[in-house]
Amino acid sequence: MASVQKEIIIDVDPVDVWAIIGDFTDGPVRMAPGLVTDSRLDEPDIRVVTFADGTVARERLIALDDETRRLAFSVIGGTMQPTRDNASTQVAPHGDGRSRFVWIHDVQPDDLTIPMGAVMDHGLRIFKQTAEASG
Repeated sequence: MASVQKEIIIDVDPVDVWAIIGDFTDGPVRMAPGLVTDSRLDEPDIRVVTFADGTVARERLIALDDETRRLAFSVIGGTMQPTRDNASTQVAPHGDGRSRFVWIHDVQPDDLTIPMGAVMDHGLRIFKQTAEASG
């Protein structure tokens, strides 16, 4: 299983960043408007995320921890069909009123790390810009 890890510093308080990331249902659209066009619950612990290019990901909630500001999920279907997938996002303080956001995807087959990494990079740029503009 290959891993992709991305980090970014966001000039917004961790509480406000977590308010977006910790929202399992609407968080993807709030994080990357335009890149993500829809996110909805399909079952109590499964969301369906639709991207602007038409990609659809069914994601199962694994863990949501408000205390550590960590969300873990797994892509389980949709147009993206990894053999295995585990992902987590976490928000931590980074100096005065800033946040360190870490996003990790462990995925098989290994070649999915290339398109996932590209989408993660693009999503993080949008997230930083969106969060800082509204924060």
